[in-house]
Amino acid sequence: MAMTSLFGFTSPAVKRLLGWKQGDEEEKWAEKAVDSLVKKLKKKKGSMEELERALSCPGQPSKCVTIPRSLDGRLQVSHRKGLPHVIYCRVWRWPDLQSHHELKPLEICSYPFDAKQKDVCINPYHYKRVESPVLPPVLVPRHSEFVPSHSMIHGNGGGHNHNHNHMPPNANYPQNNSYNRPVPQLNHPTIPNQGPSSPYGGSQSTDVYSPNSFQPPQSPDGSVSGPNSPYSIPADTPPPAYMPPEGDKVVPGSEAMETNRTMISPNNRGIEVPVAYSEPNHWCTIVYYELNNRVGEAFPATSTSIIVDGFTNPSSTSNRFCLGQLSNVNRNSTIENTRRHISKGVHLYYVGGEVYAECLSDSSIFVQSRNCNYHHGFHPTTVCKIPPSCSLKIFNNQEFAALLSQSVNHGYEAVFELTKMCTIRMSFVKGWGAEYHRQDVTSTPCWIEIHLNGPLQWLDKVLTQMGSPNNAISSVS
Repeated sequence: MAMTSLFGFTSPAVKRLLGWKQGDEEEKWAEKAVDSLVKKLKKKKGSMEELERALSCPGQPSKCVTIPRSLDGRLQVSHRKGLPHVIYCRVWRWPDLQSHHELKPLEICSYPFDAKQKDVCINPYHYKRVESPVLPPVLVPRHSEFVPSHSMIHGNGGGHNHNHNHMPPNANYPQNNSYNRPVPQLNHPTIPNQGPSSPYGGSQSTDVYSPNSFQPPQSPDGSVSGPNSPYSIPADTPPPAYMPPEGDKVVPGSEAMETNRTMISPNNRGIEVPVAYSEPNHWCTIVYYELNNRVGEAFPATSTSIIVDGFTNPSSTSNRFCLGQLSNVNRNSTIENTRRHISKGVHLYYVGGEVYAECLSDSSIFVQSRNCNYHHGFHPTTVCKIPPSCSLKIFNNQEFAALLSQSVNHGYEAVFELTKMCTIRMSFVKGWGAEYHRQDVTSTPCWIEIHLNGPLQWLDKVLTQMGSPNNAISSVS
């Protein structure tokens, strides 16, 4: 009995701090986390008192409460590693906190985690939680004012005329951990002749949490990639809409044919229907493939934090999709070997209207996201390699909303083209594209397809309001 009480002893300081703990789960883990913190704070005069003041008076200004930063920035508590500010924000403010991407430091904080100083502030009231932005509704014109023959999308299948037979180029991420501050400038390929309204235009900043900027895609011998590199891909964007000179003649009859399709009465001019975004019950649906064969059932994601791994847990937990328990009679030795290396897989999380992918495996993952490629100015089909312990923002709702608002003015086909942006493909261990002998994702042994349900449902509502395409189609066209 004496031994039990000896080892079960909790110091008064730890007990006091646990009095402000939020949530009722993982009591033992929280106690160990607080105990570890108390030992560090006792070495700094006044730190304990400042933390207690911040916790007891959350509405009052408080000073930074710091601990030394570890080499990799993480803190281990009971065999679990995490970022210190995330751990203590989870203990004292938000028990459901999943990732550092959900937190932003306040301006009053002098030692925020992303400042990469020797000390890091763990005061939970020096951080705020990222909120999902309210997306403005898309205004859909009831009648098109766009003349099809002058449209930027006319005659090219309703999208931007990139050469889709071209092998997808590749982009590599640095081999470093993913917990440092965002890189302010990108050294990335810029596709020439891209106008600001092009959905494949460039951007000069990134929210990739990695200490270095993007590295130019390199061939196995270390040289910059050749003709298939995004550095040398020509801009295949269509030219601006053709506007004939005043002196051009119009073929008799053609004017009436065009205006009949786009004529708007004065009463209908300017009428627009707002179509608002709404969050679905399942923010995404994940489907697993081996080569070109779908394996198992689709996984609907209810939790905003999802782990897709190679293990064998058969239970239908809401935040874990285990690929190891899925069977396939057509599986070959290459697939079997690849599955063994998926291991901890990938962490997908949806926060603040953004989707992130974090590589937890010891092997890289490969991502093809048109929204991500648009943000970084890459070719639409570029495949990005994410090394272990790195993370990448693979979708941004606000950028998608801006593109959708632009596209409704270019007609039905331009809006429908955005459906490609709502599907993200990701392979484990083995990559594909210009740097690899596998040209398509269906040639990789193990891969998943992520369908973003919110944007897809939004597109569906917009397309329903728009009616049907302007471009005529027949059985012989």
